[in-house]
Amino acid sequence: MMKVRHILPEKLWFLAVALGGLIAGALLILTFTNTTTTQNTSTILCSLGSTYVTRASSLAATARASTPIQLQSILHYATSRIVPQQSLSEIRVSFDVLHSHSPCNFLVFGLGHDSLMWASFNSLGTTLFLEEDPKWVQTVLKDAPDLRAHHVNYRTRLDEADTLIKSYKTIPECLPEKATVEGNVKCKLALVDMPKEVYEREWDLIMIDAPKGYFDAAPGRMGAIFSAAVLARRRKGQGLTHVFLHDVDRKVERMFAEEFLCRKYLVKAVGRLWHFEIPPLLNVTADVGATSFC
Repeated sequence: MMKVRHILPEKLWFLAVALGGLIAGALLILTFTNTTTTQNTSTILCSLGSTYVTRASSLAATARASTPIQLQSILHYATSRIVPQQSLSEIRVSFDVLHSHSPCNFLVFGLGHDSLMWASFNSLGTTLFLEEDPKWVQTVLKDAPDLRAHHVNYRTRLDEADTLIKSYKTIPECLPEKATVEGNVKCKLALVDMPKEVYEREWDLIMIDAPKGYFDAAPGRMGAIFSAAVLARRRKGQGLTHVFLHDVDRKVERMFAEEFLCRKYLVKAVGRLWHFEIPPLLNVTADVGATSFC
């Protein structure tokens, strides 16, 4: 997940649309609850008529219902020239799913300048961020302490990607029927260093926009993609797991997505983002001893 990206007009427009209602409501609260100007406010409201009063009351009610992280998000994006890496059209894909499912359980691989945005979109749900760089975790949490973020160690390198995808079928613990994530040290693609909560909670949405995957010594996203696929397939509750993978213009992301997330579950492709809807393994008819996830 890119950590520095300068503002683009379309992204500013999107954030304005997404958070504009909250800003307006907050401003109304500050205006209409100031006890030292009660008389002046009453005079203004009376002169504007009942229609305006009704709309103002509605906006104020919205602001009162806003969570602290939403208000913090407003302040952050209103005063920063650094915005999310993803484009407006890419963000919209995940936003639409969040809008229809929130409050929900949202797992995000990566921590960056978009994190407050994602958390505010799911403010009444659980949003958890996983980050490879412990120093970056501390930097982000210093400015946004309400975010829930954890450092995660990866056992892979990007330059191992070809070997890993060719050899995983020789390891029983990596195969569809037996694959798990927690404690699966025999399968190098399994992320065994994540917080306990990741393994115990069922995730409705999973965003993969990290770790780094653009130089040989980087961890690459092989483990994140594999682990997301396994978590989705091991889901015991009702419904699908929505998995969003960014940077699919790169060879490794595309190759591992097609191997583990499966083309047949790809429901939307916008820009460099793919959106998958993965059913639980219980709802999938598979051959005994199958070696393919797809």
